[in-house]
Amino acid sequence: VQLQASGGGSVQPGGSLTLSCAASGSIFSLNDMGWYRQAPGKQRELVASITSGGSTNYADSVPGRFTISRDNAKKTVYLQMNSLKPEDTAVYYCNIRYRSSRWARTDLSSWGQGTQVTVSS
Repeated sequence: VQLQASGGGSVQPGGSLTLSCAASGSIFSLNDMGWYRQAPGKQRELVASITSGGSTNYADSVPGRFTISRDNAKKTVYLQMNSLKPEDTAVYYCNIRYRSSRWARTDLSSWGQGTQVTVSS
């Protein structure tokens, strides 16, 4: 299973970006999908996640500014980021949990390669 993330870049404070992450490979069912970020010198942290049923969860620093969504047919997860702040600067990683076959008993996890988001004036 491979994840291809895109959409990162450099923006000024207050700007917007949309990240996308498309999964490919042997996926029988997609479960939770999420976005994490890692700033220099800091641990990787959860930004937002979305279940297969569409329930969402956000880090305390982003509600009202970021929106996570998914397109199950395209096996893609999105992160719409508005009102970006310098402290949002980080490498953003997508993650999926999935079953590789109908007989699989546990979820597997896969990470994308990371996409840089830089917010600076």
